[in-house]
Amino acid sequence: MTMILQVKQVNKSFGERDILKDISFDIKNGEKIGLVGWNGAGKTTLMKLLMGSILPDSGSISTFPVSLKIGYLPQSTDYTIHTEKEMREDAKDLLRAASEMGLVKSITRDGASSGTLSGGERLKLALAKIWSQSPQLLCLDEPTNHMDMKGVNWLVSELKKFAGSAIIISHDRYFLDKTVSKIYEIEDCKLMEYEGNYTAYRQEKQRRLDQQARDYGKQQRKIKLIEDQVANLKQWSEKAHREAGKRDNPGERKQMGLKEFERVKAKKKDNQIKSKTKRLELELSKHKVEKPKEEIQVKFEFETDGKRGKRILEAKGLTKHYGERLLFEKSHFYVKHGERIGLIGENGAGKTTFIKMLMEQESTTKGSLWKSSSLKIAYLSQEVSDMPLGKNAMEYLDLIEWERVSKARTIFANMGMHEEKLTKPLNTLSLGEKTRVKLVHMIMQEYDVLILDEPTNHLDLPSREQMEATLSTYTGTLIVISHDRYFIEKLCDKLLVIENKRIKRVETGLLEYEDSKKKQVSPSEKETKEKIAVLEAKITELLGKISMVNRDSQEYFDMDDELHKLMQLKRELA
Repeated sequence: MTMILQVKQVNKSFGERDILKDISFDIKNGEKIGLVGWNGAGKTTLMKLLMGSILPDSGSISTFPVSLKIGYLPQSTDYTIHTEKEMREDAKDLLRAASEMGLVKSITRDGASSGTLSGGERLKLALAKIWSQSPQLLCLDEPTNHMDMKGVNWLVSELKKFAGSAIIISHDRYFLDKTVSKIYEIEDCKLMEYEGNYTAYRQEKQRRLDQQARDYGKQQRKIKLIEDQVANLKQWSEKAHREAGKRDNPGERKQMGLKEFERVKAKKKDNQIKSKTKRLELELSKHKVEKPKEEIQVKFEFETDGKRGKRILEAKGLTKHYGERLLFEKSHFYVKHGERIGLIGENGAGKTTFIKMLMEQESTTKGSLWKSSSLKIAYLSQEVSDMPLGKNAMEYLDLIEWERVSKARTIFANMGMHEEKLTKPLNTLSLGEKTRVKLVHMIMQEYDVLILDEPTNHLDLPSREQMEATLSTYTGTLIVISHDRYFIEKLCDKLLVIENKRIKRVETGLLEYEDSKKKQVSPSEKETKEKIAVLEAKITELLGKISMVNRDSQEYFDMDDELHKLMQLKRELA
C-alpha cells in the first residue's frame, strides 16, 4: 500500500506539560486506524497536528501528495453548519449522505443551526458535509457521539466502502470493532501500535502486560539472588579485612602467613563483589524490564435508599407535539423498580424530550405520565454547557462536610483526575473531564432512579468499562439513552422503543429485539408475498394448459400473451 502520511519524531508540549514525545508512524492508503487513550492523553492534540491547525515543537508531518484532501470532524457538541450555500454547491451528495443517515430532506434545507435539531442531527449534517467533499483521508474525532444506531450503521458501511484512509478517535467499542484494522494507543506521551480491531488490541495489550509482569518478576528474583550473594561476600570480605588488619604482636608473629592469606582472601572477595555488581548493572542497562504500569481503576460508587413499589412510572395515551410536529402519540407503557431500561430511537424521535417530560421540564400534549411521588431521581444530561463554567469542580459540587469532600476527591482520583484539575475553572477542562465532574456530582447524591442521557459520550474506554461494571451492581432503576451498543447490551434487559410515532415497552434486550425485528414481516411484505404466490399458481396452471394447445391457434396466442403479463407482474412485485 502507498504511504499517504508520515509522522517523524514529533514532540509537543503546552507550557511545562509534555503531551507527545518522539511520536512516529505512517498511514498507508486504505488503512483504517483507531486512536485511543485516556481523556487528556493527547489524542485530539495529535489530530490537530495532522490537520496543521497547531504545529509540533519538533519533528515533521508530511503528506503524499502535499495537497492531500483531508476531511476533518472536530470534537464538538455543537455543529453549526449553514446548509444553504452547501446545498447550492453540492446538494445532491449532501442530501444523499444526510438521508442515508436518517435525516429527511426538509431538515437539511432548513439549516443545521436551527435550535430545533438534536445534537445527533447536527452531527449527521457535519458528517454529510465531509462525505460530500470526497476526501482522501478522514480525521474523525468522536464521530458517533450523539449519533443513533441507524447513523452508526451508515457510517460503518460507508467506511468499509471508503477507498481512502481514516484515523478515528472513538470510545465506541462496537464502532471500532466494525471499522478499524489497527489501533494507535497514546499513553504517557508515547504512541504504541497494535494490529487488529479494538477487541484484538485489548487482548494483545493484556498479553503484553502479562508477559512484562512475568519478565519483571523473573528479573526481580535474579536481582535479589545477586544482591544476597553480594551481601554474603561483603560479610566475608569485612571479616577477612578484620583478620588481616589485627595488630602485629609477638604472639601473632607465628601467624604472619595466615594474615597474608586473609589479606589475599579479602582482596579476592572485593573483586568478586565488584564483578557481580558490574555484571548486574550491565545487564540492567541492556535488558532492564520496567515494572508494568497498573491501569487506573475507575471506581463509581452508587447508593440507593431502599425499595419502592412495583411500578414507579406509567404512561397512558402519552402524546407530545411541537407545534405541528408530532413526536409520539397514544403511547402506553410502564417501568418497575429495579429494572434496567434502554431508551432507543432515531435522532429526533423524542428521547430527550421524553426524559424532560419525566423531569417535569416539558408538559404532555395529551394523555398522562405518572411517577411515584417518593422517587429521588438523578439525571445526567448529554450537555455540559449547562454547568457553571466559571466555577471549579469542588465549587460545583458544593460540599461542606469533610467526609463528603474527602469521598469526592477520592472518586476524582480513581477516575484519573489529578488534584490540580479540581481547582481549575470548568471552562478549561476537556469534554470528558467535564462529564466526569457531572458524574461525581451525580454519585454524591442519594437516589433510587438513575436517568443517564448518553453517559459515555466523551468518556474514555477504561471509564466506560468500569462504569458498566459498577452499574451492573446497582440495585435501583436505570433508564439509559445511549448509542453505545456494548453499553446498552451489557446493562439493559428491557427497552422503551420510540418508532412509528409511538413509545412501546419491549421485554428483551437490544440484540433479541433486533433479531425479532429481522424475523418480522410487515403487512405490506406479507401482502406482496401472497400476491406473488397467487401469480405463481396462475403461471403454473397456464404453463400446463398451453402445452396442450395447438401453437398456431388463437387460443395459444391469447394464453402466451397472458403468461407474459403475469410474469412481468411477478417481476415488478419481486
